[in-house]
Amino acid sequence: MNLSTKALMGVMLLLTGFSFMLCLGLTVVAWKISPVFISEAPDFWTMVEAFSTILGAATVVSAGLIAVWQLREASSSRHIAVVDRLFDEMNSKENVDARRWVYQELPDDPSQGIQGLTEEGRGKVKTVLNTLDRVAFLTQRGWIPDEMTMPWLNLMVLKVWQKLGPYVDYESERRGEKDYYDGVRDLAERCRRWRAKHFPGEEITWMKDAL
Repeated sequence: MNLSTKALMGVMLLLTGFSFMLCLGLTVVAWKISPVFISEAPDFWTMVEAFSTILGAATVVSAGLIAVWQLREASSSRHIAVVDRLFDEMNSKENVDARRWVYQELPDDPSQGIQGLTEEGRGKVKTVLNTLDRVAFLTQRGWIPDEMTMPWLNLMVLKVWQKLGPYVDYESERRGEKDYYDGVRDLAERCRRWRAKHFPGEEITWMKDAL
């Protein structure tokens, strides 16, 4: 049991105790003043039972709200864990080196570039595409909030896609496979829209001597 759960249970017990004392006090007050409004005062224990029912319902509602809050917290923790793994993977030496090779060595024309790819170059391209395909799968719409991934991910994806997008299109047509790396294509489009919204008018800058 983590600290937040203990704190929540403490708050719930405190609220339940407070509600119990409040209901008991209201019951006594209502029972005392009831003769002023009606000819015969209701049975005290009947009133206690009625207020207890209300208290029980309030406790159930409170417990439900706390359960929903805990589920949201658990979901957020899972999101953070996934994003942390993706960040480490995208910034691993293997992936950084592969992206740098794509930026600096990959020819612009895919019809000629594919024919001239060495085994090393082919491996670099596949490393980048397969990594982005995994990122695309784990960050697809509704699974992880964009605000947890897009700020650090968007520029990596857009730079890669500017280089590899024509290759994916060319290979997709050549193979006759319309869904060839379709997840990466969708990820690139989401990154493009996010960047256009948050950094309107900015263009990708290429530098040969960049870090």
